[in-house]
Amino acid sequence: MISIKCGKFYFPDIIQYPDGTFKIDIPEIPTADGEPIEIVWTYRNENELSILIYTAENLRENYSNPINLYMPYVPNARMDRVHNKSEVFTLKYFCKVINFLNFNKVKILDVHSSVTSALLDRCENISPEKYINSAVELSGIDREQDYIFFPDEGSCKRYSGMFREFKNIGFGIKKRNWSDGKITGLDVFGESPENKNVLIIDDICSYGGTVYHSALKLKELNCNKIYAYFTHCENSIAKGELLKGDLLEHIYTTNSLLSIVPDSKMTVFECI
Repeated sequence: MISIKCGKFYFPDIIQYPDGTFKIDIPEIPTADGEPIEIVWTYRNENELSILIYTAENLRENYSNPINLYMPYVPNARMDRVHNKSEVFTLKYFCKVINFLNFNKVKILDVHSSVTSALLDRCENISPEKYINSAVELSGIDREQDYIFFPDEGSCKRYSGMFREFKNIGFGIKKRNWSDGKITGLDVFGESPENKNVLIIDDICSYGGTVYHSALKLKELNCNKIYAYFTHCENSIAKGELLKGDLLEHIYTTNSLLSIVPDSKMTVFECI
């Protein structure tokens, strides 16, 4: 969804013609001299990139104010490298389009890898620390007694610096069936989770397979209650295993990506 923030939110009126193209009307935006106009893109589908382009160019033609983009979830963020010529480096080309729009600033939230920050001009990668701290507080995780778990080495590197006050930290290394790429299990390294409540932390959740296997292993190691935090949660979480049964007590995320009505086991923090 595309909106425009300048003091308050303004929403373009968008009609899609039968051929798939758009008629877009942008309301008049009262601005102070030099006050930034911010386009907010809460990603839902690829069609919105076209709307973003048209909206940004129209605002630039009609206003002299600096134009920023706030895009908490970066589309194509997972495609941050390619291994052969047949793979299309979608993130690289997506960032080229965003750079072409020449925003004064591009703000993103807890991006999947530093490759994205490097590819985007005038980029500010916002830390998710305040949302994670809210998850810690709401779940009742004790910094002295309980356990922070990162489901892979990537999340461990990304977040571990935020949790130096925690005494008990662990991370996982996934086991895969390389014939189909499916996760078959997980090994846990670090402190023991035995008799501790656990908060699992990761940046993106789709179906939740990695966290599901993490939780199974942590239960096998005799942990107590398990909670999870994701900065970006796809609607597909509803089709996975995380919301079924009582393996996880609760899931915390932001509204950067999730657009379905959240399950009763979920708390969604406002990041827009």
